[in-house]
Order: sequence, then structure tokens, then C-alpha cells
Amino acid sequence: MTRELKRPPLQADERTSLVGWLDLQRQILRWKCEGIGEEDAHRSVVPTSPLMTMAGLVSHMRWTEHMWLEVLFLGGDEKQNPAFDESVEAADWATEGRSLAELLAEYEAQCARSNEIVAAASLDDVGRHSGFYSGGANLRWMLIHLVEETGRHAGHADIVRELLDGTKGYY
Repeated sequence: MTRELKRPPLQADERTSLVGWLDLQRQILRWKCEGIGEEDAHRSVVPTSPLMTMAGLVSHMRWTEHMWLEVLFLGGDEKQNPAFDESVEAADWATEGRSLAELLAEYEAQCARSNEIVAAASLDDVGRHSGFYSGGANLRWMLIHLVEETGRHAGHADIVRELLDGTKGYY
């Protein structure tokens, strides 16, 4: 696994830095999926976390981006996002019947939509979904959280990939 992944410029403004770090973590997650077969993409390698598969990580991150930027920031309908479905544990991680390619395409589209939302708003703008405490955060806070969560799950993908086939790689 070798790929040239770049950090944001050292002298970037705040928005460029935040989006740059988020984009890097997104790229790392996608990179960890390169070259794995469908069976491995859905294979659980963590006995205590059966949904933590490569496919599950991609699905979860797609819905995480949707939750923070389309629901909490823009005030969209949470019923469109399985992460809000309390009747099913970890519904946003479920991937049964979904190919990794399909999940990656949906994640890519969600990341592009997220970047559009961020580009059209001020970092000081506050979320519009008053039904959730986190909906009161400003865009800056939400982006920092997305960098943190995407980075954490990119690290999980690193471990899952190594357990699947021994492949290692750090940008």
C-alpha cells in the first residue's frame, strides 16, 4: 500500500486547514479499502465488534458526515439517517447486501456534499437542528469533530486491514 497523501499546507488559513485535514483522513479510509475483495470487506476480525468491518467503517462514516452536516448543521430530517434509528443497534454500520464499491461511491458522494455545505457557510454559523444538543455547535466545532472521528476510524481501518491480509501502510 503506497500512495501519496498530502497534509494541508503548513501556512493555510483555518478553513483550508480544517477541510484539508478532514480530506486527508477521508483519503486514508478509502486507501485502506483498495484492493480488498468483497468477502474481506465484510469479514469481521474483531470478535467483540462484529460490525467493524471495512464495509461497516465506510458505511458508518458516510452516515456520520450526513448526520453532522446535513442533519445537525443544516437542520435536515434525521429519519433519513439510520444512525438515528434507536430500534436497531448500530444501524449505520449495517452493510448486508451492499458491495464495498457501492458503499465507497455513496461515501464519496456524501463527502462531496459535505464539502459543498462547508464551502457555502461561515465557520461561525451555528447548526440549525434544535432537537439535538450538538445541533447548537458552530461549523468550526463540527469540522473539528469530523476530523477527530474520521481519523479515529481511519485508524480502525488500518488495524482491520492488517488483520485481514497483513497489509500495512502509513502515508
